[in-house]
Amino acid sequence: MNSNKNTSETLQTLTELTAALSEGERATYNHIIHTTKLQVSDLERYASWSDACYTRNCIADTEKFELILICWCQGHKTAIHDHGGEECWVKIIEGEFKETIYKQDEEGVLNLVKTSFSKSNEITYMKDFMGFHRLENIANKRSMSLHLYAKPIRTCNMFDEKLKTFVPIDLCYTTIAEPILKEKEKKQYV
Repeated sequence: MNSNKNTSETLQTLTELTAALSEGERATYNHIIHTTKLQVSDLERYASWSDACYTRNCIADTEKFELILICWCQGHKTAIHDHGGEECWVKIIEGEFKETIYKQDEEGVLNLVKTSFSKSNEITYMKDFMGFHRLENIANKRSMSLHLYAKPIRTCNMFDEKLKTFVPIDLCYTTIAEPILKEKEKKQYV
């Protein structure tokens, strides 16, 4: 992190967040995401919405990390999935979510391990050794969550409900943001 910035100081912009992640190491990501306080208005320019399915909106994609804003309409949920071996932090920006975690037994059967609920500014963490999970927007409105992956996830395993097995899928973005300019650079364009 910047030597002139106190590491316990709250990060309040996406520029500060992406700079801290870029300068930090994987071991610091948990602290960084927990010291970040963003408002819905900070993320609205990255949001896109679809009635058919949640959207994956890329804010930053580097060799070290991936930052994605997921926009959910009421009732949207993911398939049960893993994270391709990478760490995942989910910061709820707005709304309320249900997370269901499963483990697969020796016969390949998925068993429910835990269900938890998260609201605005709460953070969940997931890594593949913990099992597989599903997220669901249970708010009676549109909701947003910010997902930090250390490193980017290009493929993962998704549970196919009809086949009752996991299948590999390639991940893609709904939208890709312009690179976030540093505050100094933004002022040059004003």
